[in-house]
Amino acid sequence: MGYWAKVLDNIVVEVIVAEEEFFETFVDSSPGKWIETTKANYAGKGYTYNEEDNDFYPPQPYPSWTLDKENFRWQPPTPFPEDGNNYLWNEDNKEWEMIQE
Repeated sequence: MGYWAKVLDNIVVEVIVAEEEFFETFVDSSPGKWIETTKANYAGKGYTYNEEDNDFYPPQPYPSWTLDKENFRWQPPTPFPEDGNNYLWNEDNKEWEMIQE
């Protein structure tokens, strides 16, 4: 059993669970191609597929965040505080704001 992502113009449009043999008899005439995705490299609907590195990454969470091409994860301009408190990103101020409980 495997996980497969349907990719169209480098964007994941569907993810299914199926046996590899399924694709030998499955006829899908819609545009795009099926690419296997794994837990280490899992695709989700709306993710982008980087064919050169055979990797999937999620949509950009905020305009100010940049993609780290080493691990294909979005990075904020300011690192997340490691002080044990809870924070939310404030895109207007481009900083982490502590959640008041």
